Amino acid sequence: MVSQDLRRTPAPVEPAALMQSLLPFGHSRMLPRAAYVDPAVFAWEQRHFFSGGWMCVGRSDQVPAPGDQRAESVGAGSVLLVRDGAGVLRAFANTCRHRGHELLPCGASAHQQVIICPYHAWTYGLGGGLRAAAGFKSQPGFDASQWGLIEVPVTEWHGLIFVDSCGRAAPLADSFATLEPVVAPYEPERLIVAGQHDYEVAANWKVLTENYHECYHCPSIHPELCKVSPPKSGENYPASGPWAGGWMDLRDGMATMSLDGTSGGAPLRGLDEQGLRTVIYLHLFPNVLLSLHPDYAMVHRLMPLAADRTRIECTWSFAPESLAQPGFDPGYAVDFWDITNTQDWRACESVQRGLSSEHAVPGPVSPQEAAVYQFVTMVARGYQGQPVWNAGAPVWAGQS
Repeated sequence: MVSQDLRRTPAPVEPAALMQSLLPFGHSRMLPRAAYVDPAVFAWEQRHFFSGGWMCVGRSDQVPAPGDQRAESVGAGSVLLVRDGAGVLRAFANTCRHRGHELLPCGASAHQQVIICPYHAWTYGLGGGLRAAAGFKSQPGFDASQWGLIEVPVTEWHGLIFVDSCGRAAPLADSFATLEPVVAPYEPERLIVAGQHDYEVAANWKVLTENYHECYHCPSIHPELCKVSPPKSGENYPASGPWAGGWMDLRDGMATMSLDGTSGGAPLRGLDEQGLRTVIYLHLFPNVLLSLHPDYAMVHRLMPLAADRTRIECTWSFAPESLAQPGFDPGYAVDFWDITNTQDWRACESVQRGLSSEHAVPGPVSPQEAAVYQFVTMVARGYQGQPVWNAGAPVWAGQS
């Protein structure tokens, strides 16, 4: 669910325009222009979407051992991820209880058996309790037990780390219950990251997500993709939680998504015959784009920076059997998607520039944009103050 404040504070978006986005599939329009360009809407999203429920902040392999620490942004703030002495993952508000200094800069990692603020050296245990505060030991009335770090809920799901900085969301596993049988055969938590690209794109995070959700644009800008996967193939899942997505076919004779359709790795061991002939594309609200291939997984983690700017961490993970092959090179997957990603980012930046025009108005949703409709209605309901997490009823599913 989203924070209770969300129910009381709708987004600063024209209600009548939102109703156009919530019309039945085939009759609806895209979100109002303000959703993509207005800093006030972006600030609302930071509070209610990115700080109002579960948000992905990284991978389990980034904090694998006791003493590992890493800071990541969440909404307008940040969290400190810590693996404690028992190997349990914890998350704390990334702010010292003394003067609020960050315990680690966002994106930075450390490994030590205590947490030390770099400003005045207040020192905390891996469980968050205050261990030392220079000059306060003999201070009358100072109770160290009252000044531990603020802990927030954290959970791991198939190798991804999610935090709930509002502290009121239902268990993540409950929200992803209908998604679990789709993802589980790929065993993402078993795969090993062997490639990473970081991008910064001059586009709103929703523009990027909407682009991901359809292949209506593929014949126009993705010749490499269309060579290995028919752009009109596949269907969408009838998502009933905070996720949306679907699958597409591989062409006959193609083993995976690569420039020539051949694979340089081993097939994932949990897949059946259908799994070896399809590629799954999923959006986990609000900031994960998870692509599951017969022989690797690709994760885009979106980190919104402004209404018109988004940082994207893209990683490629492969089975241990692939990495054990002599001379294994992940480039067959990485190079293909770097080309495709770059094509997408250019298109999304052009969309953002177009939406910046005061003459831009919401357009109709194509019959080939069913998953876009799922996402747009999810956002629109959230803007109205309705829950996004555990929203309940399935939305329309059809061709991607």
